[in-house]
Amino acid sequence: MKLQQLRYIWEVAHHDLNVSATAQSLFTSQPGISKQIRLLEDELGVEIFTRSGKHLTRITPAGEVILRTSGEILRKVESIKQVAQEFSNERKGSLSVATTHTQARYALPPVIKQFISQYPEVSLHMHQGTPMQISEMAADGTVDFAIATEAMDLFSDLIMLPCYRWNRCIVVPKGHPLTQLSELTLEDVAEHPLVTYVFGFTGRSKLDEAFISRGLAPRVVFTAADADVIKTYVRLGLGIGIIASMAYDETLDTDLVALDASHLFESSVTKIGFRRGTFLRGFMYEFIEGFAPHLNRELVGQVLDRKSRADLNELLEGIELPNY
Repeated sequence: MKLQQLRYIWEVAHHDLNVSATAQSLFTSQPGISKQIRLLEDELGVEIFTRSGKHLTRITPAGEVILRTSGEILRKVESIKQVAQEFSNERKGSLSVATTHTQARYALPPVIKQFISQYPEVSLHMHQGTPMQISEMAADGTVDFAIATEAMDLFSDLIMLPCYRWNRCIVVPKGHPLTQLSELTLEDVAEHPLVTYVFGFTGRSKLDEAFISRGLAPRVVFTAADADVIKTYVRLGLGIGIIASMAYDETLDTDLVALDASHLFESSVTKIGFRRGTFLRGFMYEFIEGFAPHLNRELVGQVLDRKSRADLNELLEGIELPNY
């Protein structure tokens, strides 16, 4: 059994069983990958993938277990490399972050700019996706950090650190009737067609809970994962928009009015998460603190020392989070 063989089956499984696409991503040949997978299966005496002709069709039950263990082995190997890199050149390496559009577009730019200035020899890779996809990427080791509001609590392998609280605003065109109200209510909002986030994105669950608790059934006529797309369709007159307050840009969105909705919805907390057991290099600590200054190296070190989620929660409960 070779480490290369484990990497091949792991990559094939994460390229939708497409050996050709896997070969391209690894800069190797398709026949070479197929041969190594067969050799591994012959050595183990079980099939990892079922086949239809030359095509892989699904992962076998034995394959699921083998892939899970292979992922753990590959992550340990990566941790060994990280340790070696930290001691050979602490300012050189790579960092991968998965996040949502809102975080990538509005919250992270100044953090990224400062980080690149401080660590020019660290290559930074950003992946965007749904909160569930982001959390899965962190949980399986595809990325170092996940930054999101939803879904990360579903993954027990992730250590999640609270970064900041945020809330929402209602965006409407200038002259809209809602701009004439002295105090906005949920009932006022529910009278209009809504343009907002897809369920599971950017604190959408808090929004839905608020309407349900008041017995209201808002008319959601259009959903998107991207706040800029939501604002575009508000401009087209499809409805009023509900977006994260940070996504309203006073400079660019001069044709829209942002109405404070923080009294209508419970605030949400954005978190940064990483897989338990991850070796954090010096510049990784710096990235965390750059994004959330209260998460300094000492505090994160204490987090890593906590053995149970209850102990971790007890440590984090006393943190006063900033508002974005």
